[in-house]
Amino acid sequence: MADTTTLTKKDFKSDQEVRWCPGCGDYAILNAVQSVCARLGIARKDTVFVSGIGCSSRFPYYMSTYGFHTIHGRAPAIATGIKTANPDLSVWIATGDGDGLSIGGNHLAHILRRNLDVTILLFNNQVYGLTKGQYSPTSPTGQRTKTSPMGSIDRPFNPIGFALGCNATFVARTYDTNIKHMERTFEAAARHKGASFVEIYQNCVIFNDGCFDDVVDKGVRDDRLLDLVPGEPMVYGAGRDKGIKVEGFETIVSGAEDASVWDAAAASSAPAFTMSMMDENPGHPNPIGVFRAVSAPTYEEVSASQVAEAIEADGAGTIRDLVYAGETWEVA
Repeated sequence: MADTTTLTKKDFKSDQEVRWCPGCGDYAILNAVQSVCARLGIARKDTVFVSGIGCSSRFPYYMSTYGFHTIHGRAPAIATGIKTANPDLSVWIATGDGDGLSIGGNHLAHILRRNLDVTILLFNNQVYGLTKGQYSPTSPTGQRTKTSPMGSIDRPFNPIGFALGCNATFVARTYDTNIKHMERTFEAAARHKGASFVEIYQNCVIFNDGCFDDVVDKGVRDDRLLDLVPGEPMVYGAGRDKGIKVEGFETIVSGAEDASVWDAAAASSAPAFTMSMMDENPGHPNPIGVFRAVSAPTYEEVSASQVAEAIEADGAGTIRDLVYAGETWEVA
């Protein structure tokens, strides 16, 4: 599937005018993905971007690859058909917190548990941006929007916890103002064999500006973000002098010298769940990076093996034989 020539970021830029609001975090995400696609070395004709409905769902238009702009929440269903029929393709899904976790929550859950070999990017801005500012499944309790004028009374989804609960084999988080971290995370997700889920903290400058400033603003992020790097100690802080020590299912803020080494490949998802909820503890940082990365058979591989087994046992068959198999009747 590799190109015979070296691909560049420019090769993946389409001729379409990019139309997001000025200052939107989606621009940075698009640039990061285009850079990663060039590094992967997979031909554009072998790459497909699938989206549902929302601001993020314009993504396929801006990638010089194949693409499908589908219906609300149903991108996983379309992607499943694409990957099952064409397992050699590199398939990406661009979705948002509304498209992916509200009307599309059921579809997202099943594509993750089936472990289809696709890369899912969930743009999380904690609001419905395309439809002008309603509260979404990730909006914090109390958030005032056009549909929650007195404050949302819903408890928000934790996208990382959701993906882990669906037994996703690769789960990560990054944010839109750190290009290097996005590229590193996206590339790791794309190279993973199986369902890869990446939550992206993405700012909506019009309807929810500054939604993640308390953790990603330059003035605070060193002390508010913990980057989970597999095989490395969990240290953070401007001077890299703080650490997270894990004892059982508890996390303790410690010095860097006592920090536990992060293992994203643990067979149990319990450590990743612990990390996903860590920022709810007072004084603890908000984790980004790779929460889980484990190996498991992919959906399309198992499906193909069953088809091959059936053909070997009974022959290829025909559509006509299938239609007329079993009980049939004629209408006079």
